[in-house]
Amino acid sequence: MISSNVIDKVENIIREAGEFIRNETRHFQEEKIQHKSSFDLVSYVDVQTQQFLINNFSKLLPNAGFIAEEEHIQSTKEWNWIIDPLDGTTNFTRQLPSYAISVALAKEKEIRYGWVLNIPMNEFFSAIKGDGAFLNKSKIKVSNKQNFQDALFATGFSVSVFDDVDVQLSVVKEIITHSLGIRRMGAAAVDLCYVACGKFDGFFEWHLNPWDVAAGALIAEEAGAKVSDFSGHSNYLFGKQIIAAQPNIYSQLLSIIQNKISTKKI
Repeated sequence: MISSNVIDKVENIIREAGEFIRNETRHFQEEKIQHKSSFDLVSYVDVQTQQFLINNFSKLLPNAGFIAEEEHIQSTKEWNWIIDPLDGTTNFTRQLPSYAISVALAKEKEIRYGWVLNIPMNEFFSAIKGDGAFLNKSKIKVSNKQNFQDALFATGFSVSVFDDVDVQLSVVKEIITHSLGIRRMGAAAVDLCYVACGKFDGFFEWHLNPWDVAAGALIAEEAGAKVSDFSGHSNYLFGKQIIAAQPNIYSQLLSIIQNKISTKKI
């Protein structure tokens, strides 16, 4: 466990980084956008924010390692920070209101702490394993919709891996014809937090990395969601696939995904 004093400092560091990103929206230099792949963007804002977070977290916990998105930093130890400095870079560059800082602290492969700051909405989500989930210090929980037809879902699509597009679209078709629909917000960390506070009833996505899901998955779980990979097991942190849903909806959502995956293999 880390002290409440350290937790407060983590929140302050994340908020300071969020203020930097918020200020950059006013004079963002689009010509400095880089491409990690054909459609995967990274900006100087991502890079500078990540460096700020690493520098400050290193002072808080000198013996902790880092798993971070930009430059794929991996210096793993017993305790590791898992950082996405700007989840939703494309949204940020277009000033669409869903982009976030996502920070988790894991002991080995178990996520113990999670923080997500949805910057444009000033929504600060947090969770400590076993202690519930919070939005701006108020406790949150998943929705209690009983029926799949009343549920609203979120998903996303990889900008660099397209092998599973047909399967993904078949899942989308099945869901949108049997529910309130699907939203594609563009920031997985925010989607998971919106499951946690009941705005969405479920979220699923292929080809995600640890920094995309670590904090949001803990927050969703602590708010009462069931979180797994597409096999129904717990390898969502490094397994490149995740489903998170409130308990009344989870089994049916998982079944749809599994059925479409198995049909594709036949």
